[in-house]
Amino acid sequence: MSDTALLQSIARLVPEGSRVLDLGCGDGALLDLLTRQKGCTGYGIEIDDANVLACVQRGINVLQLNLHQGLKAFQDQSFDVVLQIDTLQHLRNAETMLRETARVGRVGIVAFPNFAHWPNRLSVARGRMPVTRRLPYQWYDTPNIRVGTYKDFDALARKNGLKVLDSFGLQHGHEVRLLPNLMAATAVFKLAATRAG
Repeated sequence: MSDTALLQSIARLVPEGSRVLDLGCGDGALLDLLTRQKGCTGYGIEIDDANVLACVQRGINVLQLNLHQGLKAFQDQSFDVVLQIDTLQHLRNAETMLRETARVGRVGIVAFPNFAHWPNRLSVARGRMPVTRRLPYQWYDTPNIRVGTYKDFDALARKNGLKVLDSFGLQHGHEVRLLPNLMAATAVFKLAATRAG
């Protein structure tokens, strides 16, 4: 996710000075923004060689790990915020990684393309898979191995005992709180594990 407005929208959710773990951090643009604007520290996790190099060139601490192996190397609540921005739809173990996000971080922030956005629905109604700015690939060459909707994710989070602290859609960098499942290209959730005591 490189759109500046989207990065700024996600950054608003991260408290100043947070220790952050960014899962699937890409070229490190979001961590760089959080470091410069909010005094955050932390690490990115990325598998792609070119993205790891881009992170290093930005001065971002990055670990080259495969998220399909989980986050066993990290202790419970070892970060203030764990980010999964445009990552969940690429993972085979999406439900496990959602639970791991809530375990490793005091707060998790997850954002992904909302397949239920009205232009996507219209494409499917016309018999074609959607190709949009947020879903820019054809069905046969997409890196997304799954599609989800705002409502689907809300149900998944609750099924896994996660407390939704905030949720909304994003459209053109603006929060959408009225009918986000229909009116927003991106779904955003801020959540935490329900902890005893």
